[in-house]
Amino acid sequence: MLLDSRRSRAMGCRSEGDQMSEKLEIQELLQKEVYVGDTLVGVIVGERFHPRDEFVRSMRIQVLDGVAEEYMRKPADHAPLHKELVHSIRPDGSVKLSKSMRELQRRWRNTVRIDEQLWAPDELMDRAVMDNDGVDIGNVVSLVKVKRTYRGVVVDVHGVLQRRMGLPDQIIIPVTQLARTTAYLDEIILRCPLNRLLSLPSYLQLNE
Repeated sequence: MLLDSRRSRAMGCRSEGDQMSEKLEIQELLQKEVYVGDTLVGVIVGERFHPRDEFVRSMRIQVLDGVAEEYMRKPADHAPLHKELVHSIRPDGSVKLSKSMRELQRRWRNTVRIDEQLWAPDELMDRAVMDNDGVDIGNVVSLVKVKRTYRGVVVDVHGVLQRRMGLPDQIIIPVTQLARTTAYLDEIILRCPLNRLLSLPSYLQLNE
C-alpha cells in the first residue's frame, strides 16, 4: 500500500536551476523521481503521518525492481528515504541525493522488514501495537538489535494489560510477528493474538 500524507511538512532543499534555498512541502515531492547521480532509484510516494518531526525523518519511495535486486538483501517494493540525503531539486523536477548508492544500501540494511516493505526505525517509533484481535498492547519506544540486525521492538505496555495479564511495563516483540502497518492510524498489526505471542519461543528468548 502506498503511503500518502494528510499534512504538509517543510524540508530545505536547493534548486539546481537557480541555486536558491527554498522550502518544499511533501505534496510537492510526491511522485517525483529520485536519482543518485544518473541512477534512477525510485519515486517518492509519501511519508508517515505523525505530529512530531523526530518520528518523520524519512519519506517513502517505491523502489525500481533492478535497484532493489542489486542493493537490498531481499528485494522490497517500498523503502525509506532519509530526508537528510536529499541534496537538491534538478531542473526537470526530479530529486537529487547527496550520497552514493552504497550509502543508500547501508541505510536500507538498517531497517525492519514488515509485509515485504522496509521501514526505518524512526517510522516505527511511537506507533501503537495491536494484536490481530484488535487488542491495543502499547507503543513502540525502541528497537533491539542482535548481531547488527533488528530482532525486536520494545513496547511500553498499557497499564490495564499489565494488571489483567501480569505483564511487565515493557515487552520485546519479535519483528517476525509484525504483520503490517496502517498509514493513517499509525499502527503496527501483529500476526497473532497476544496470548499466542506470549508463548512463542522467539518472544520468550527475547524477554528472558
